[in-house]
Amino acid sequence: MISIAVDGPSGAGKSTLSRRLAAELGYIYVDTGAMYRTIGLYALRKGADLDSEAQLAALLPEIHLEMRYVDGVQHMFLNGEDVSGLIRTEEVSMAASHVSAHPAVRAFLLETQRGLARENNVLMDGRDIGTVVLPDAQVKIFLTASAEERARRRYDELAARGENVSYEQVLADVRQRDYNDTHRAAAPLCAAQDAVTVDTTGCDFEQSFQMMLDVIRRAPKQED
Repeated sequence: MISIAVDGPSGAGKSTLSRRLAAELGYIYVDTGAMYRTIGLYALRKGADLDSEAQLAALLPEIHLEMRYVDGVQHMFLNGEDVSGLIRTEEVSMAASHVSAHPAVRAFLLETQRGLARENNVLMDGRDIGTVVLPDAQVKIFLTASAEERARRRYDELAARGENVSYEQVLADVRQRDYNDTHRAAAPLCAAQDAVTVDTTGCDFEQSFQMMLDVIRRAPKQED
């Protein structure tokens, strides 16, 4: 099986670009961030302290996560409920940043993520795919852009959905997530030593897509 790992900070465009790349290549797309968002949503619903690993660990046995692909698009199900739309709010985004810092949560999801790569050609994105989840991935990309650029993209996305947010607040949230992700004790966000960094600051979607596709096509090919 062939694995492509895409890591990078919040708002870098990993999900939309990775989904398109997977479709182009005929691979399964795995959005690991959606898994953490789903756990974050459950923790919010339960009123758990997001900074308490003990409280979160106690919730994990109650959680059944399922990924289904509908017309090639990944949907997340939480105990049978399709929560794909609910996990995309700013509140859940910040909750995901908190819960993903806990080793118990990461361990809960790790084998599921690796199992998908054992059974399929995958393009998997997240924060620690190339460094922890799939350290032997044949292609590793670290996708990034300036904080201001990422905040602008996120603000435009939220505004289009009708959410009442300010650019300044979105930028502050992006910077806070960057800090959380790079300073957590468990699998902090960083580029794998053998990753290719792709900086899309100032690039539109098609330009960013082509840059990533070029990296993948230049990588040494291995037979399935």
